[in-house]
Amino acid sequence: MSTFVHPTALVDPKSDLDDEVKVGPYSIIGGQVKIGKGTIIGPQALIEGWTRIGKRCTIGKGVVIGTLPQDTSFEGKRSFVEIGDGNLIREYTTIHRGSKAESVTRIGNETFLMAYSHIAHNCIVEDEVVIANMGTLAGYVTLEKRVMIGGLSAIHQYVKVGAYSIVGGCSKVVKDVPPYTRADGHPATLWGLNTVGLRRANFSPQKRQLLKRAYRILFRSDLNTSQAISEIENELELIPEIRHLCQFIKNSERGICKEKRNVAL
Repeated sequence: MSTFVHPTALVDPKSDLDDEVKVGPYSIIGGQVKIGKGTIIGPQALIEGWTRIGKRCTIGKGVVIGTLPQDTSFEGKRSFVEIGDGNLIREYTTIHRGSKAESVTRIGNETFLMAYSHIAHNCIVEDEVVIANMGTLAGYVTLEKRVMIGGLSAIHQYVKVGAYSIVGGCSKVVKDVPPYTRADGHPATLWGLNTVGLRRANFSPQKRQLLKRAYRILFRSDLNTSQAISEIENELELIPEIRHLCQFIKNSERGICKEKRNVAL
């Protein structure tokens, strides 16, 4: 099947559109843009700058990708947006390119960005992430694999949200969210493990039990964070998920969200 461009769309002849790409009415595609096989661009989308989109993505109406970052320090240098395969990007989502010269805003594979999501400059969004309507990422935010962000939530710049965690709707996240946990509130605090998400991701009962023990040591003991990490590493089986949890906390620069007391684990 050949590429189809609606007669009202404006596609720069220097752009690179693979086979089976469809470009909807009144969309605009810039000259540095590359779009992979089978990707569908809805009506009135704007894709410009040095943007690369993978295969089998669906880009909704009014989506804007690759435009200038909203950063007062931006110097107008070349920077990039890189989007993987199989992503669903719904209406009026905005994805800005990197702020520093040659830097990248990157989105992985199989993500679902619901209507009016915003991905700011230099964000890293890993595979299978879901951001609900009007979820907003400030600059340099990292969302690890299988994160879910509730609608109307805002993630502060430089915050990292760990793998398989969930952030409740209307939350204000100003510190890092450890992997495998639930966060909610204004500002966000932890509400235990993301047990539903872990089951859906086919984490074994043994893994879930080890993560529960690690969580209790971190947030329900009298140990400080360094002491808790040491006890986890010495006392628990160091499966990959436990290693990742410990390393995430060790590497945190903003500090991690603390638990809201008296919640069920």
